Amino acid sequence: MLFNEVAQYYQKLEEVSSRLSMIDILSEMFSKTSKEEIKALIYLTQGALSPPFEGKEIGMAEKLVISSLAISTGAEQKTIEKLFSTTGDLGQTGEKLVITSKLKSFNSKKLTVLDLFESLTKISNTSGVGSKDIKIRLFAGLISNSSPIETRYIIRFSLGTLRLGLGDATILEALSKSITGNRDSKELLENGYNICGDLGKVAYILFDKGIKGIENMEVELFNPIRPELAERAKSFEEIIERMGVACSVEGKYDGLRAQLHMDKKKNKIEIFSRNLERMTLMFPDILKNAFSEINAESIIVEGEAIAYNENTEEFRPFQETIQRKRKHEVEEKSAEVPLHLFLFDIMYLNGKQLMSLPYEERRSKLEAVLVKRKMILPSAKIIAKTSKEIELFFNKEITEGLEGVVAKDLNSKYVAGARKFSWIKMKRSYRSELSDTVDLVIIGYFSGKGSRTEFGLGGLLAAVYNDKKDLFESITKIGTGFTEKQMLSLSELLGKIKTKKKPARVESTVEPDFWVDPKYVVEVRADEITRSPMHMCGKETYSQDEIGYALRFPRIVSDGVRDKKAEDATTTKEILEMFLLQKKKPLSD
Repeated sequence: MLFNEVAQYYQKLEEVSSRLSMIDILSEMFSKTSKEEIKALIYLTQGALSPPFEGKEIGMAEKLVISSLAISTGAEQKTIEKLFSTTGDLGQTGEKLVITSKLKSFNSKKLTVLDLFESLTKISNTSGVGSKDIKIRLFAGLISNSSPIETRYIIRFSLGTLRLGLGDATILEALSKSITGNRDSKELLENGYNICGDLGKVAYILFDKGIKGIENMEVELFNPIRPELAERAKSFEEIIERMGVACSVEGKYDGLRAQLHMDKKKNKIEIFSRNLERMTLMFPDILKNAFSEINAESIIVEGEAIAYNENTEEFRPFQETIQRKRKHEVEEKSAEVPLHLFLFDIMYLNGKQLMSLPYEERRSKLEAVLVKRKMILPSAKIIAKTSKEIELFFNKEITEGLEGVVAKDLNSKYVAGARKFSWIKMKRSYRSELSDTVDLVIIGYFSGKGSRTEFGLGGLLAAVYNDKKDLFESITKIGTGFTEKQMLSLSELLGKIKTKKKPARVESTVEPDFWVDPKYVVEVRADEITRSPMHMCGKETYSQDEIGYALRFPRIVSDGVRDKKAEDATTTKEILEMFLLQKKKPLSD
């Protein structure tokens, strides 16, 4: 498939505001694609060169792209920079320069999807001494052989600003329609995606083996599984009512969720984040101990990595744990603040998938393979039959510095990527005058006024994720809680992803000064969840009176954006559940 045709489809996607229209456009594009091309096309459409756990980056900054454009079009860098300041989009800048360029390509071959993917991968793999100059020349050659519209999207892709507004759910529905003629197989495709974390792989199997191939997909080592999530409960009594006779109750650790894959024969260990990103190098202390503390040839386990002081038997604050996400001085930090990995589930053991086993059996297998229990331990747990037993254990865990408990159905399977009542969380914030915080997606921002003029940002427009509709629904404007450092950081981040029109997957009647792609997640606390006709949260899905939900007196509480995908933010359904939990109790701190 020629990339010029793909670029035409990308342009169509930019011009529509209906998600159903986007699905139609995508499915038509996919239907013209071969199985040899579909994986590369999926990654390109996601704005990536690989699934997130491989972490490939093209490594082209704006300055390098401008230098490449100067070579490929013959324009002076000052001319390019001036045009860029007018368009605000280096992709459009490159498109205009290619149209007016007097330099002709010596290559008459038209660019295919695979040609482009291989060229970008080559640029990504270029490293070492002189790599910047090599990247510039390779990218200039790519632009020289591209049409104007191809140039627009190649540059946007290289800078991480493709901005097609597509979520995974939209792509899955389009894949279903491209093969079966309808969207009915989306759930089956999502199940496949949940166990491998690789949308390109799912698409390839679908195109190669059809729906049957998706049904037969199995868990594989070093392909991270999308994690199962917990629902909230109103009370300890509700947990028992939902779980039945008895349930397992575990401590809820305020750390970094980690999925560990190990193969002793290959002498290989990888650790993945909640977002399926590889974060192995952040945990040298755990890597040193995993082979000796886990008695298995091959395994996939899940838990929370958290800073823990063995001398005082204290769990350290999340702020200390999160420091591991730094790129430098990790070894030094691991010696200063060692992390422990508290495991709570096992999904794969010695070549066998365990996710279909009951939780009680999985937990027994997990405990059996943890032999030394120094750095890698099972999470604290009890088997409870009464709400009083849960409450006593809850209070004990809070006293020890944990944030609450998670109750689990003893007979439940591990359902990848799902949020079900087979896991129910109860945090201390639910039982006190403090509210639970919510994770909101930034969908726009307002210009700074008065003392905030110099920062270029005076407030945010934020949304929740409606997972039924794969849309982001506005819920609040946030104007307080910012430090000067945050305002400067957010202004810089959001300025790079601002758009001229409302993104296709955003629903909001409130208009900010600048729309942004729904990409960044922030942690927010509010006094109360209220009913509001202003915001779109839950207006159609959960309300009969066309009145949505909003946050009263919201403020930012985290230091920066959260390490979460936009689709992992608080959902519309969760907001409704929290609204019902309030019972007129103040939620402020």
